[in-house]
Amino acid sequence: MTTEEPPKPEEKRKKPNGVARILTAILIFQVGIGAMLVLGDVQLGRLSLPGQGPDTPRLTEPVRPGDQRRTYRPERDRPPTQPARDPGQLPERLMLTQIEGATYRLEGAIAEGDGARVEKLLSETTPTPETLVLQSPGGSVQDALQLGRHLRDRGINTQMLAGEFCLSACPYVLIGGSERQIDDRAQVGVHQHYFGKSSILPASFAVEDIQAGQGEVMVYLDDMGIDPMVMTHALATPPDEIYVLLPEQLRAYGFVTEEE
Repeated sequence: MTTEEPPKPEEKRKKPNGVARILTAILIFQVGIGAMLVLGDVQLGRLSLPGQGPDTPRLTEPVRPGDQRRTYRPERDRPPTQPARDPGQLPERLMLTQIEGATYRLEGAIAEGDGARVEKLLSETTPTPETLVLQSPGGSVQDALQLGRHLRDRGINTQMLAGEFCLSACPYVLIGGSERQIDDRAQVGVHQHYFGKSSILPASFAVEDIQAGQGEVMVYLDDMGIDPMVMTHALATPPDEIYVLLPEQLRAYGFVTEEE
């Protein structure tokens, strides 16, 4: 008489690593966005997420641990530590100007098409750029990712000076630098992004754009050697606000290259 062996207990699943945890969090977040989209929380294809209201501090106010969310109006607000020069009105698209030798300033909003345009500028400029000093309120995420990859491929360094800022999509250009120097008095800020290419989209397509765009950002962070945990701050901060990373966070997440 034969007896069937009792089924073997399933092996315990391994705990997900850091990236898996972030991806799971992103998925949950996107499901929530999908529900809000379906319920009609969209105007002209853009999701209106709640901010902190009129009492949210401005960028001009000092940032302290646990108090890092600020209103996102870079055209009006500047960091409390003023830069050595007054940049005046920032250009509406990225502009490349020489500072000294192979060090250049890349400044302005990241307009659609700036990825390819600035790549061309960098290849045609003499002397060949070795370091880019950045200041930008952000703009096109796709162009920022494209430009960041180009900087890494070309071995170009990035730098931020005291009192200057790199917000929204700009940090993706910043982390593309082969070596990255960020003054402790500079401001680097992240938040949620719009990924839709059209201003009028059905809810299902809007969610699809968000998922595809966020997935591309996660791959980019991993390729650049940045801790994906930084996305927890971005995903928790609505588009009309900015989360300013502290100097110790910039070092912990890998934004600043270690001096040898």
